Amino acid sequence: MSRVIAITGASAGIGRATAIRLARDGAAVAICARRQEPLEAAAAEIVAGGGQALAVVADVASDADVRRFVASTVERFGRLDVMICNAGFGIAGAIDEVTPEQMRKLVDVNYMGTFYAARAALEIFRRQQSGHLIVISSIVGKRGVPYMAAYSATKFAQVGMAECLRSEVAGSPIHVSVVYPVSTESEFFDVMSRETGTTINRAMGPRQETAAVADAIARAIDRPVPEVFPHKVSRALVWLNAFAPGACDRIAKRYGRKPVRR
Repeated sequence: MSRVIAITGASAGIGRATAIRLARDGAAVAICARRQEPLEAAAAEIVAGGGQALAVVADVASDADVRRFVASTVERFGRLDVMICNAGFGIAGAIDEVTPEQMRKLVDVNYMGTFYAARAALEIFRRQQSGHLIVISSIVGKRGVPYMAAYSATKFAQVGMAECLRSEVAGSPIHVSVVYPVSTESEFFDVMSRETGTTINRAMGPRQETAAVADAIARAIDRPVPEVFPHKVSRALVWLNAFAPGACDRIAKRYGRKPVRR
């Protein structure tokens, strides 16, 4: 039987690329997002390629919506093998420039959205006695960069939850993986500029295509591992931060995403 995989935030970017990649491998894919038109377009592309897709309009900041998404997936395909918690967005700015309302929205989507999806999926995984939870964090969930404190905090929170859960299920047929992409070529920066209320310059540093992240996720599904670094060199930043945080501060300063105030 083909795997059944659910992906949040799959109307664009990493989520969409991953859905198309996994469907090509034969998985039945359930995808959710708030925007109906691009979500249905992604599902149509999967079906046109011979795959199976279910599109559910849902807001990950709503526990009820996420539970409905998971229930619809199980109703349609009979089971759930992998939950990919991908939905998220960014806001840039010094921490004293980010408003409480912006911070709350980041937490609701990036962290609570992951919590709701993990919680709903675990109910199915425990009943099946198998499953794989994959959290799409960011390299800034391991090491922060200037002017990304609010976003980075939610990514660190995702990682903390995943690490605790991974220890809880260690030795069982339930797996937990965290993915740490670097900057990807997607609409992420456009959304961040809109949510921040100004223009965000793309910082220096490595970038990767969404397809490369999707390939790394596919490999982790085939052979579950605790952590996935789609851009392999980025792992060195984590090591440097652990052994020489001061030196890492000086390097990280080059990659800040300072808003351009209008």
